[in-house]
Amino acid sequence: MAALPAPPSALPADAPARLPGRALTPVSAVLRLCLHGLFLGLLALAAVRAVTGGAPGAGWVAAVCTVLAAVYAAGVRAPAVHSSPRAGALWLAALGAVWAALLALSPDGLWVAFPLYFLELHLLRLRWGVAAVAVTACAAIGGFLAHSSTPTPGAFLGPLLGGAVAVATVLGYQALYRESERRRELIEELIATRAELAAAERGAGILAERERLAREIHDTLAQGLSSIQLLLRAAERALPAGTPAVEHIARARQAAQDNLAEARRFVRALTPPDLEHGSLAAALERLCAGVPGPRVRFSPSGTPRALPTPYEVALLRIAQSALANVVRHARAGRAEITLTFMDSSVTLDIVDDGTGFDPSRAPAGGGGFGLPAMRSRAETLGGLFTVESAPGQGTAVAVTLPLAAEVLR
Repeated sequence: MAALPAPPSALPADAPARLPGRALTPVSAVLRLCLHGLFLGLLALAAVRAVTGGAPGAGWVAAVCTVLAAVYAAGVRAPAVHSSPRAGALWLAALGAVWAALLALSPDGLWVAFPLYFLELHLLRLRWGVAAVAVTACAAIGGFLAHSSTPTPGAFLGPLLGGAVAVATVLGYQALYRESERRRELIEELIATRAELAAAERGAGILAERERLAREIHDTLAQGLSSIQLLLRAAERALPAGTPAVEHIARARQAAQDNLAEARRFVRALTPPDLEHGSLAAALERLCAGVPGPRVRFSPSGTPRALPTPYEVALLRIAQSALANVVRHARAGRAEITLTFMDSSVTLDIVDDGTGFDPSRAPAGGGGFGLPAMRSRAETLGGLFTVESAPGQGTAVAVTLPLAAEVLR
């Protein structure tokens, strides 16, 4: 049991100061030992003074001090006293009854009032603890007056000032403890956030490298093998049929076709996880369903067709980036993503009803979710990226990618 109350900041101010399941800090352990020592030491002093001073009823005083020490030790060792407000209140009532008997027998019992103040403030809710301190102070004053024929100001000021000091000490300790708890929670949140950011950065790095490799394979090896296949087909048509050269060209064209299929398989294997189990439209629909905050709706338009993997990756990443901006900065209530397939292009529109901004004054920094990063993705594929926004009028982001001839076929 701690010597001073230390309630967690999440509890109300008048909650009993218990810390279930949490080990005592070194300071709390020292304060607890000091309280035990103070209580038992004052009892021993009262008993010794009664016996050595030859006071009437010295044996009774020693006996009551022994009983009070036994009741105190039993409560300290009882787990229910520390976990149950009812058990704590009953224990305090028993201590108070025995202490009243000691106070009736000896004026030295007055000294025990000070550790009782801290016990009452520790085990009871604050408003009840303060009331118990007031009752204890009045009992101490009454006991002193019963044994003294000449009342003095000290008889009133001592217990009252002791109670006031105990209450002020407890309140100050509570404030310090709440501040310590807030700092501890903040540190834990910062550590958790740092770990999450590190994991997110690692994941983003892995996905970025997967996308880069897929784009490089598609734009270099796959395109080169496709060109070789077309050239070999043209050479095959230009030569007379049945000649050995035509047979060698046919085998070379088949090898180029097999390697082109293998390159495309590598590109598909490096596709982002969001696109592994469905089309771009399905991935965008799942993205809209999982956005926290604003209501986001997905609307496809036109006749869907299969897109090259770099197109799907770029459109998905731009949608993710734009929605991240909506959630973080726009304070929007609604947003809508539209994927439109046209005759020679595909367009992605992201519109929200948020606070908007001035595009001419937007930060020029890149970053994973910045406008420059989205623009770069679109322009890398020969597309057009536009942003329309104004303060208080929402934001519209649009990207249009041209479809190559083989896609249109």
